[in-house]
Amino acid sequence: MKYLNQILASILALPYVVFGANYFLNFIPMPPPTTDPAGIYSGLLMSSGFMIVVKIMEIVFGAMIAANYKRALALILISPISVNILMFEVFIAKQPAIGILLVLLNAILIFRYKEKYMSIVS
Repeated sequence: MKYLNQILASILALPYVVFGANYFLNFIPMPPPTTDPAGIYSGLLMSSGFMIVVKIMEIVFGAMIAANYKRALALILISPISVNILMFEVFIAKQPAIGILLVLLNAILIFRYKEKYMSIVS
């Protein structure tokens, strides 16, 4: 049980750091843009510069989670990104995938660090 938080945190942080870095370094080939609603929405986000901010936050918060540096804070800050990924997959792409895992891992880790959040809800 002692290492469970670190294992779960590493699994959660890995996709954020890898895919966040991939946005800037392009080491994983991306499929060409499509004309379906998911492709149009993604193209809009990328052309507006919004994704640059999101990807920087993914890298920073993912690294904070992996390094156990203010992990409880990083879990709260990355949770809207996890939920947004899930909502995109469910409502726009109509193909739930990694978003389910991200939200689930985020929720489990927030629950495991619940003592850090008690002062907020009391």
